[in-house]
Amino acid sequence: MQLDEVDLKILKILQTDAKYPLEKIAEEVRAPKSTVAYRIKRLEKSGVIRGYYAYIDPASLNLDYLVVTLVKAKYGKDYHEILGQKIAQLSGVWGVYFVLGENDFIVLARFRNRDEMMSKYLEKLMSMPEIERTNTQIIAKIIRETPFYVLD
Repeated sequence: MQLDEVDLKILKILQTDAKYPLEKIAEEVRAPKSTVAYRIKRLEKSGVIRGYYAYIDPASLNLDYLVVTLVKAKYGKDYHEILGQKIAQLSGVWGVYFVLGENDFIVLARFRNRDEMMSKYLEKLMSMPEIERTNTQIIAKIIRETPFYVLD
């Protein structure tokens, strides 16, 4: 789908505040309210907008123990689909990425503390027979983290 400048402005506004009033969006993008409503529906139907979510601060839920795990898997038929889904089901996991290179997956997960990470995640991950090796990094400090895609 081809996006023009008005579409991108609408996306920027909704990404910042999905509850932003339609009238104000229309004012900011300098388009009629009906045009803005039509464009939002079109963006939703085409899958550009996949949903609207509440952004919850993980630290407010005491989920500030963040880990990144590099996974090297054993090759096999459809291993990336099968193992990727299996990893995605582990407690605390919020991102699983199949990558090319020395590792096969990058996994992002959050926990309350080291004990929870070990018992609910890492021990289960390391016991999977499809996994050859893991390398887990613990995030010491978050410099920047955003749920938004940067629209220029």
